[in-house]
Amino acid sequence: MTDPYPFLSRTLPHTPQHLLDQAHSLPCPRVALVNAGAAHPLDGIREAAQAGLAEPVLIGDRPKIEAAAAQIGYDIGGMRLIHAPHAEASTKAAELARNGEVDAIMKGQVHTSTFLKGLLPSSAGLREKGSRCGHVFHITAPDSDRPLLLTDAALNVDPDVETRQACLSLAVQLSELLGVDRPRAALLAPTEDPIPSVQNTMESAAIATWARDHLPDADVAGPMAMDLILSKEAARIKGYDSPVAGDADIIVTPNITTGNAIFKLMVLGMGCCAGGLVMGAKVPILLTSRSQAAPARLASAALGMIVAAAQ
Repeated sequence: MTDPYPFLSRTLPHTPQHLLDQAHSLPCPRVALVNAGAAHPLDGIREAAQAGLAEPVLIGDRPKIEAAAAQIGYDIGGMRLIHAPHAEASTKAAELARNGEVDAIMKGQVHTSTFLKGLLPSSAGLREKGSRCGHVFHITAPDSDRPLLLTDAALNVDPDVETRQACLSLAVQLSELLGVDRPRAALLAPTEDPIPSVQNTMESAAIATWARDHLPDADVAGPMAMDLILSKEAARIKGYDSPVAGDADIIVTPNITTGNAIFKLMVLGMGCCAGGLVMGAKVPILLTSRSQAAPARLASAALGMIVAAAQ
């Protein structure tokens, strides 16, 4: 029998109640499930619908969708079902979003690259030409509902300064939507000192300077090593004075490897719940994974509901 517990932690994650409460105060969004013809994604959208977080719109190969629904005992008779097999599904979802027929898009049984290829190019019409999208994880520890937002751990592989500025701006926007009056954001680096031989420290310092003018309602500090981000005591010992130290709402990572490692360590090693979405497009895009448990899928759906209402 498969061990239900994560690799290091013996604590299973739970969907943060404050996130569900905030979502339930908003209109229920129409969520397009792209390539819906498999049991796992259908079960995920069913969970979201039963929780009042989504009105499903199913897109994909109609026979496969109907067979998968029958397999899990899901009555989809009253739902909108659009036959658009394979790569056509993402293109159709983009069209529905452009026309205002759906409020969010969720990944189904499809490779992430194929899924996003139909959504993120400027030709898809879901973002302004030249604008950048970013993925944000909303992570909560088992004994707390306070979120830590992490960007970018799933979309931008090796982001340049301008892309990290965009990711930071999107994370600040999400933090404000979640009710944080003055978000505190840390730019992760191996040290707090800008060192020319460590490119990320110089870039983080430049982003922090940029943020003073462009994000005046947030406190942004960087470069910051992880001990300063997590521990006020470490900051005191090192003489690092910043309101972000030990109290960050947002961590901006230098690349996808770093962000993905932090996210997975928090989920598998600490039992955290991590919901996430891509922001910066006309509608929120939910990159749910086949390995995500129900609490994370519900957290992602709740985030999509909150962002969709704001857009």
